[in-house]
Amino acid sequence: MRAGGSPYTSRIAFALAGRKQNRKPTAMAQLDQIVHSDPDILGGTPVFIGTRVPLQSLFDYLEGGDSLDEFLCQFPSARREQAVAALGLAREALLANARPS
Repeated sequence: MRAGGSPYTSRIAFALAGRKQNRKPTAMAQLDQIVHSDPDILGGTPVFIGTRVPLQSLFDYLEGGDSLDEFLCQFPSARREQAVAALGLAREALLANARPS
C-alpha cells in the first residue's frame, strides 16, 4: 500500500484490477439501474435493485478488508454485475474531476 493510502482504497483498486484504466465496460449502468431507495425497504436505505442488500454493505466489507467474493457469499441476492457496476460508478465519480499526476 502506498503512503497515505488506506485498506479501503487498496481493496477498491484490487476489486477493479481486472479492468483496463481507459476502457469502460460495454454497458456502463446508471446508478438508478443498480441501486434504489424505497421507504418500504429498510426505511429508504439505498439497496441493490431486487434485493434488501444495502449498497453501504459493499463498501463496509471492502473497507474491512474483505474481498468482493466474500461480500457476494454473505449476500447471495446481490449479483456480481451489480457490485462491479456500483464500484465502477464510484470510481468514475471519484476520478471525474481528479487531476492527472
